[in-house]
Amino acid sequence: MSQSVKAVIGVSLGLVTLLTLLISAFAWPTSELEPRSLPLVVAGPEAAVTQIETQLAANAGEDAFEITAVEDRNEAVEAIEDREAYGAIVVGPQGSEFLVASAASANVAQQLTQMATAMGAETGTQPQVTDVVASAEDDPRGIVFGASALPLVIGGIMAGAITSLVLTRTRDRVAAAFLIAIGGGLAMTGVVQGWLGALEGTYLANAGVVALGILAVALPIIGLRHLIGPAGVGIVALLILLVGNPLSGITSAPEMVPFGWLGQLMPPGAAGSALRGFSFFDGAGTTVPLIVLACWAGFGLLLTVLPHRESSAEDAEAGRTERDLDAVAR
Repeated sequence: MSQSVKAVIGVSLGLVTLLTLLISAFAWPTSELEPRSLPLVVAGPEAAVTQIETQLAANAGEDAFEITAVEDRNEAVEAIEDREAYGAIVVGPQGSEFLVASAASANVAQQLTQMATAMGAETGTQPQVTDVVASAEDDPRGIVFGASALPLVIGGIMAGAITSLVLTRTRDRVAAAFLIAIGGGLAMTGVVQGWLGALEGTYLANAGVVALGILAVALPIIGLRHLIGPAGVGIVALLILLVGNPLSGITSAPEMVPFGWLGQLMPPGAAGSALRGFSFFDGAGTTVPLIVLACWAGFGLLLTVLPHRESSAEDAEAGRTERDLDAVAR
């Protein structure tokens, strides 16, 4: 078998493997959507709360919901607004009321609404459903919000990869990444919030989250490229694209996808959670996601200052390039 035939077969098998990984990474989490210790609040008399807990366990499974009992409706609303729960069931003298938050997850809100309908069919009395923290008026089902996750990821990958390929010096790559992140944060937020109306809250705060999300992807790519060479670009890009994005839970909820906890420790999931908090919940629940993003960006920045065997060669090449440019200018 000739060398060229072997190369063709090798490239073909490699790309087929990559395509298989891509479809598996994106399709599998979607096929496994179901509640996994999803935080839910129940308010009402103790007997009614116990009965609801039993019904939920029987219908959805023992581990589907993590139920917390509260005193009244006000505490239930507060728990939702503080992002401690995705919804609540309030039992009162006039019947049951389901509280949902489509801004937290339109998918979960829909499931809770379906549960209310099913309960009404069983009892003969249809519970009231109230959306206490609604999605943006122009994006009621959160479709645009969810769709914006992939461009953010691709933006970070492109910022890291292209600067690593085009620019010679690591410090120039880092400077370019910061400029791209700032500009990209302002531009992408302008589109999603200003034009499409899928975000609410303060524009600059939302843009800052997007910018940090881009840096959390771009800087590790640049840092690993600095440390181990071009292979570092592919390693980080594939990790973010094949693991971080599918497990982010942005289009549903972290508690709805398998290994959603892992997705929250990666830039796509953390950026989505932080952006949701600033946009719809006055910053509630954003501390941990912001720390995660800062750690990724900081780790990438740290890698860029570590010495490696090619650093002197890069500096020399950069010096020669600058001297050649100066010579041409003269």
